Amino acid sequence: MLLLGVDEAGKGPVVGSMFIAGLVIEEDRLFDLAAMGVKDSKRLSPKAREMLARKIRSISADQYILEVPPRVIDELRLAMTMNEIMVRSFSQVVQRLHADRAVLDAADVDAARFAERVKETSKTGMELIAEHKADERHLVVSAASILAKVRRDASLRELEEELGRKIGSGYPSDKDTLEFLSCWVRENRELPPCARHSWTTAQRIKASFI
Repeated sequence: MLLLGVDEAGKGPVVGSMFIAGLVIEEDRLFDLAAMGVKDSKRLSPKAREMLARKIRSISADQYILEVPPRVIDELRLAMTMNEIMVRSFSQVVQRLHADRAVLDAADVDAARFAERVKETSKTGMELIAEHKADERHLVVSAASILAKVRRDASLRELEEELGRKIGSGYPSDKDTLEFLSCWVRENRELPPCARHSWTTAQRIKASFI
């Protein structure tokens, strides 16, 4: 039996893309994930996540990581809520992969509603469930969370190298991220392309300097 796990990384940051990872494995490979020490990506160090990501890829039947750039998020938010964007994004991943059963980390306060909306939007015939904290309860979702987080971390480091500046985690609570945005707006009189312009934090910083 093939299992699909789907999770996201980067829903809340004010800087950088969001990534939704889907991972397909044979059900008997769950034992391999457990033996590797796979767990929710938030409970692992960056080094451990990178090591596990390589091992996870080596045993997966299939995988796909969707990147949703800041510009796309801003454009979509003109027409839909963030919850609707999450349904759309998870659906795109589900459409790309094939399994007998899919487990999603619910990106809605109502997990059952999220599952129904993704199933309807993706038009999948798979058995599909969504749970809150699925990345803690289902190893296949934990593994997907690791793939998503490793890709997001790499994208931020790529941005820092490209811009020659320290960005930090990209979250609104990060002082390095706020300093990066403030310095950029002060120097360029506009927000950087890697920022989510529709975020309140970004709008507040822009307003304080322009």
